[in-house]
Amino acid sequence: MRPPRDLRGRVALFFAGFGALVSLIMAVVLYQGAHDLGQRLIDETLSAELDDYIARRERNPASLPPSTVIVQGYVRDIDGAGNVPDYLAGLPLGRHDIRLGTLSYRVAILERGGTHYYLLYDTSLQARREYRFAWMLGLMAFAMTLLSALGGVWLSRTVVAPVADLAAKVRHRSPDDWEHPLADDFPAGEVGELARVFDRHLIRMRAFIERERAFSADISHELRTALAVILSSTEMLLDDDSLSDKQKARIGRIERAARDMAELGTALLLMAREEHSLVAGGGCVLADVVREVVEKQRHLLGGKPVEVEVHTNPELILSADAGLVEILVSNLIRNAFSYTAAGTVVVLQDAHSLTVSDTGKGIPGHAIEQVFVRHFRDMASEGAGIGLSLVKRICDRYGWQVRLESSAQQGTTVKVSFS
Repeated sequence: MRPPRDLRGRVALFFAGFGALVSLIMAVVLYQGAHDLGQRLIDETLSAELDDYIARRERNPASLPPSTVIVQGYVRDIDGAGNVPDYLAGLPLGRHDIRLGTLSYRVAILERGGTHYYLLYDTSLQARREYRFAWMLGLMAFAMTLLSALGGVWLSRTVVAPVADLAAKVRHRSPDDWEHPLADDFPAGEVGELARVFDRHLIRMRAFIERERAFSADISHELRTALAVILSSTEMLLDDDSLSDKQKARIGRIERAARDMAELGTALLLMAREEHSLVAGGGCVLADVVREVVEKQRHLLGGKPVEVEVHTNPELILSADAGLVEILVSNLIRNAFSYTAAGTVVVLQDAHSLTVSDTGKGIPGHAIEQVFVRHFRDMASEGAGIGLSLVKRICDRYGWQVRLESSAQQGTTVKVSFS
């Protein structure tokens, strides 16, 4: 049984255990004390009865030994005469405990002037009393344990209440909420110190968030401005008939690189937002995105002998940001087109998943487990190692499952399950 992890449960468990331990120790001490006291009283009774009988026998040798319901005496003279039972005859002098059937006895054997005196005391009633006393102590120990547990629960609620209150306030407080510092509600004590520590950390978090927001806004504006200039310039150059085909091809590469940069920047900015800010609009038809991306990325094939098969199902509509869905699909198809020198690329989109398979050079076995790690790439890769890690982050954001199967020179299959 594992101990509870919450503070209330630990306090209650400690008090219950402490109460059980204390009550058990007290029960053992009381029972042992009662047993020893009863034994001492019996021994004193036996000594008094023996002394009384010996005194009477010295005055009257014909006096009979005691014989009552509880006490039974026997005498064996120096010449061996007497009616001592066999179970007593072999016992040495002193005190003994014997059991006869269902009865138990305390035996005292004394020798005076060569005469042996035997006196038995029936302890069965005393044993029954001790048994009942033990049951009573057990019930008291159980009650003590239960009361300790209840007291622990009550005390835990009282002691932990300020901590729980602080935890609730921290749980429902955002870094933008600064009107009421936590320390105002917990002015003193250890909980107050903890609240002040939280306030200091929240101040640091607020400063960090403000710096990140300012950086994101500035870099987004500057990058978009520069990319807009590049794209407009390349568009004008591509319309210039005085340029040769070779020059236009180079300008086309610049345009595609700028568009890819704009796309990646948009994805990174979207992923940097809070999860609740990624609210889908009217839904994203995956089939439309797939076909658009395939045509947009087809230039990567160039003159390579690669056949592209596209199978889509327009019924799948994703409740996700269309820009992120396009980035996810673009990364998968771009990788398939870029790393397939010859063969086939199959894009299969059904009602539940998207699968991109290629017959390219594949991924070595030692790299399979790390392909989704940010900035990881093997020696044969040409990219920066962001694409697949970005795919994984988008899938994690929406709770989708992504699985990759590949082997060197055997191609790669990536499957994204949306349900």
